[in-house]
Amino acid sequence: MLDTFLLEAVSWARQAGSIQMKYFRSRALDVNTKYNEYDVVTVADKESDNLITSNIKNKYPDHNIISEESGETNNSGAEYCWIIDPLDGTANYSAGLPIFAISIALQKNGETILGVVYLPYLDELFYAIKGQGAFSGEQKLSVSANVRLDHAVVSTGFPVDRNENPDNNIANAVNVIPKVRAFRRLGAAAADICYVAAGLLDAYWELNLHIWDIAAGELIASEAGAVITSLRENRNYSILVASPAINDDILKLIK
Repeated sequence: MLDTFLLEAVSWARQAGSIQMKYFRSRALDVNTKYNEYDVVTVADKESDNLITSNIKNKYPDHNIISEESGETNNSGAEYCWIIDPLDGTANYSAGLPIFAISIALQKNGETILGVVYLPYLDELFYAIKGQGAFSGEQKLSVSANVRLDHAVVSTGFPVDRNENPDNNIANAVNVIPKVRAFRRLGAAAADICYVAAGLLDAYWELNLHIWDIAAGELIASEAGAVITSLRENRNYSILVASPAINDDILKLIK
């Protein structure tokens, strides 16, 4: 059954990716704001969300859904719950930058058992089933073996409420930048986490994320050998995802 769920999630992600590529760098994008001026949504977010959630509702009407754009269904006692970010990295997407992703996770009784992340512009697919490893295409993923902080390439992001909450990650970034080989801000949490899983980044951290940002990526990263640490109890999902060799060094700088 999990293999069927995986094939379906990959298909939905690719179909949503086709929608996004249709609108990408187009004048028909219809950019609007949500929480504040930094938090944007487009017609591509909404159409992607509708495609994925409609497929789930039609095929699995007894499953729950948590989606960034359409909220949460409420099937009391449901065993399965799909967690969806139909377009992660909307600020990138709306600016015409190519790093954005679709993130689809499936939980069973509260445990994430499947994760799919697809980057349409780059045509990169990452996926995992719990206990079966993480993959990109046919390639099994494994975190970086680099053991030196001064050789590390790391990434982060800054919370949408950074203008009003002093716990905005800026001081952490200032601590880390002088200590690492390269510091990046990619702009899509799902992509960052999967790049740690693939060994392309040594570590990624961010504050005040949401479950749809991280559910699929966390499973993919953990199946690839990453260490995942909660950084805050009062800032939604605030996490460090890192290779075991670099985890402690980064944690000392940001916590």
